[in-house]
Amino acid sequence: MKYLHLVVALLFALFAYWQLNDADWPLWVAMYGSVALVAAWWSLGRPPRILVLLALGVAVVWMCTLLPDLLTWIGEGMPTIAGQMKAESPHIELTREFFGLFISSATLGGYAYNSRK
Repeated sequence: MKYLHLVVALLFALFAYWQLNDADWPLWVAMYGSVALVAAWWSLGRPPRILVLLALGVAVVWMCTLLPDLLTWIGEGMPTIAGQMKAESPHIELTREFFGLFISSATLGGYAYNSRK
């Protein structure tokens, strides 16, 4: 399992790196970096539960702020959000961000679940 946590840490570190060309990169590097930190720490031992819950709380709250944009995207018939990397309309970027936060939340949720005593 140690290696699985290291793979998760590496993936989220790469996610953070790939955000460096985005306008709001500091937010995303912090978000993806926190998941990478939790996963890497988990490979060495359990991180403080408060760290996992704090990162999870931030991810979920941030994701909830993007829920109206996700619903707009669904209402428009779920047009492709993967066709090109440059988002031509706001719903594309915000929907992608929603799913990035969903992946982060799911990962942190798994760590939070496993960190309970």
